[in-house]
Amino acid sequence: MKSMRATDTEFLGRLLDYQNILYVCHRNADPDAIGSAFTLAEAIGGTIGIVDECNRVASNLIEKLDIPVVMCPDPKDFDLTVVVDTSTRGQLNDIKFENYCLIDHHATTALLDDAKFFIHEESTSTVEIIFRMLNRAGIPISEKMGLAMITGIITDTGHLKHANAGTFKTLSDIMIQSNVDYFDALELMAATPQDVSIRIAMLKAAMRCKLERVDERLIATTYVSSYGGAAASMLTNIGADVAFVGSVKDDKSVRVSSRAKRDMISAGINLGKMMEEVGERYNGTGGGHSGAAGIDAECSLEEIMAYCTDCVKKVIENTTGSPCECKSISMADPDEIEES
Repeated sequence: MKSMRATDTEFLGRLLDYQNILYVCHRNADPDAIGSAFTLAEAIGGTIGIVDECNRVASNLIEKLDIPVVMCPDPKDFDLTVVVDTSTRGQLNDIKFENYCLIDHHATTALLDDAKFFIHEESTSTVEIIFRMLNRAGIPISEKMGLAMITGIITDTGHLKHANAGTFKTLSDIMIQSNVDYFDALELMAATPQDVSIRIAMLKAAMRCKLERVDERLIATTYVSSYGGAAASMLTNIGADVAFVGSVKDDKSVRVSSRAKRDMISAGINLGKMMEEVGERYNGTGGGHSGAAGIDAECSLEEIMAYCTDCVKKVIENTTGSPCECKSISMADPDEIEES
């Protein structure tokens, strides 16, 4: 059966045909995934499933809103699985499901072909698509739903750094309809404890960092055992234009998280598409957003990190129209850094 791209009305209508629905979130679920699943469950009914764990803010959101979740659910126990905010099966730890639909906002996704029906469009968060859907259907937004969606938008846009005019309008509409203040979401995120293991990982990532200077651009690469996405964001916040952070998993496969500044995106960098192509090259799965993406693959970490760096160099050269001057910068030599 061919997968069907659904309109908002069609998607919602088809969900109402099922009695027992599972809303499944990607591993290390973030507030956009949890907020999307929770909002749909509140509006339609159903069960929220987590394949392994949530990040810190999402965990705090679950605790504060008393959101019921099921760990490692079996899709066979449900009539339909709704995959939210997820672009590859790898992000679901290769959970087995057949009867599923999809709602996702990433630039690319590998889950469309087998879905019964789907909504896939690039936006700054999945909850924005869900809010539009519920709003058009006249479904009221509760305070809990509003707080979950607002938190999802804030975190998925890098605290609104990647927001656009539509993002701000949606945020305003949610606040008005749910009677939730913007401060409420900020307070929830501020109350999320900063675990010492995260701080250690960030410092290790900085200590191990290698820099490639390509004309006036800086590409940072490093490795950590966990919190790769946070480490990549940290590196771009402190000066890198593009950052790649690698991790070796227990099964010896590798994970690379990447981040890019907004001006690099304007210059032609699309990490989501880049990681999808790299995944095909290294027998893995990759994807994400233009400025934030990741890949899981089976190869050496050094090889895939070098290839990712080369891909960025090619984009920069295409932008300038001529070969770029490249130089490796040692983080251990302060004089070299100053002279560079």
